[in-house]
This record gives sequence, structure tokens and C-alpha cells, in this order.
Amino acid sequence: MPTTALRELIPLLQVAVGPVILISGVGLLLLSLTNRFARAVDRSRQLLQEMREADERHEAGDHRRHLKHQIEILYRRARLIQVAIILGATSALFAAVLVLTLFLSAVLGKESAALLSLLFVLCLLLLIGSLVTFIVEIHLSLRAIRLEMGHERSGSAA
Repeated sequence: MPTTALRELIPLLQVAVGPVILISGVGLLLLSLTNRFARAVDRSRQLLQEMREADERHEAGDHRRHLKHQIEILYRRARLIQVAIILGATSALFAAVLVLTLFLSAVLGKESAALLSLLFVLCLLLLIGSLVTFIVEIHLSLRAIRLEMGHERSGSAA
């Protein structure tokens, strides 16, 4: 195995800092997404309990339909968040593989610009996919709020 001088390793470590910062940023995104996922799951459980209680009290179908619609929206949101988490985590994984490939390329003295470029592009595309999915989920959460506001208005008018 060829030895790598420290003066050759330092620029490599400087180049590797970019993907490491990307991993940190994606980690914060994943933290936010997992918190949103947990809240959607908790709220779904709460609404399912309300629906069971409404069934036991034989309440009118309008309230039950409203609860069911809210649960369906929460389920779609949770699925979108799941996709965003998978894309974000995969992006972080590719960033870690990119750092490892950079390091091994320098240590082994192998040129792998095509592989490094591919890993970087995949990392960014996955991150973009995660962010777009996150934006769609936020839009869906606003739809749920709008639905709830409409239900409150119609319920108070009765």
C-alpha cells in the first residue's frame, strides 16, 4: 500500500469537510422530519381513539366522517414524511460514502473522479427529493388545518 504524506492528506481532508457539513445539515433536517412524523402518528392515534369513542356513543356520522378524513390526511402526511426521511438518510449515507471514497482514493493513489462526481450528484439529488417531499407535506398539513377550520365554522353555526 502506498504511503501518503501529511502534506498530501491535508488538502484531502479540507475537501472532505464539505460533505461532512452536508451530513450535519441533513442530520438537522432528519431531526425535524422525525419530530413531524412523531406528531402525525401521535395525532392519528388520538383521532382514532376519538373515533372509537364516537362509535361507542353512536354519534352522528358527520363527526365520524370528519375524524376519518383527518386521519386519512395524517396518514398521507406520515407517508410523505417517511419518504422524506428515507431520501434524507440515503443522502447522508451517500455523503459518508463520498468522504470515504475521497479518503481511500488519496490513500490508495487511485483516481476516481467519475465515482466521486456520481456520489456527489446522487447525494444532492436525494437531498433535493427529501426537501421537495417536505414541502409537499407542509402543504398537506395546511390543507388539514383549513379542513379543521371549516369544520369548526360549520359546527359552531349549528
